[in-house]
Amino acid sequence: MRSYWLQLQNDLLIRNIKWPKASELNLKVMIKIENLKKSYNGALVLDIEELKVTQGTSFGLVGNNGAGKTTLFRLILDLIKADTGWVKSNEIDVKSTSEWKTYTGSFLDEGFLVDFLSAEEYFNFIAKINSVSKSELDALIEAFSDFFGGEILNQKKYIRDFSKGNQKKIGIFAAIMSQPEVLVLDEPFANLDPSSQIRLKQLLKNLQKEKNVCMLISSHDLNHVTEVCERIVVLEKGKIINDIQTSEDTLSDLESYFSAELCS
Repeated sequence: MRSYWLQLQNDLLIRNIKWPKASELNLKVMIKIENLKKSYNGALVLDIEELKVTQGTSFGLVGNNGAGKTTLFRLILDLIKADTGWVKSNEIDVKSTSEWKTYTGSFLDEGFLVDFLSAEEYFNFIAKINSVSKSELDALIEAFSDFFGGEILNQKKYIRDFSKGNQKKIGIFAAIMSQPEVLVLDEPFANLDPSSQIRLKQLLKNLQKEKNVCMLISSHDLNHVTEVCERIVVLEKGKIINDIQTSEDTLSDLESYFSAELCS
């Protein structure tokens, strides 16, 4: 697999679409990682020497099951402890303070939800802790009305009783509600119906364009991630195999890579 990417990297350099360094663009680094390693039961599951994600970047993370995508996001959000290395959010060490949480929105799974509340109660709770006014919340709900599809509000049931797809809608909305500078979403398109996937893609693209949000999105769906993200990193067995700027060739390159992996 590494030989495949070495050849692909050469092709990308010829096309002049290799992802530039942040220093070359004079952009603020929102997420910075160095020498980050994580093991479970003696097995190394993540090993990242260096990674930087700049302000306003839509960053996609792809890889097969077990590649380390969710582990990386949990380390970025200080949900698990690294063996070595560190993660900084806007130059703040995430282990040392919770200050970075004030400008970070995230949804990884249903464990982020308070499932004994209704959707309305949960939205009001999240709004309160993020100092979002009622008028701001109402405006946000209106902006997301198509995404909700008439299936979230006024349902008279607890979050735990919603479908997996609708729980995901609730979690994504709550993550975006505080209008964060950094947004972390793990598999946001999974369990959503096709119409909701299309609406979410447009919402995320608008968010990145209009609010300059640094978005980190993992997905098994190569079509969606290449459409939404301008930069894509491929993880394989916890290591970064490639890091490229999205172009018209990226989807076919990724499909070729994962197809070749099936044959190896």
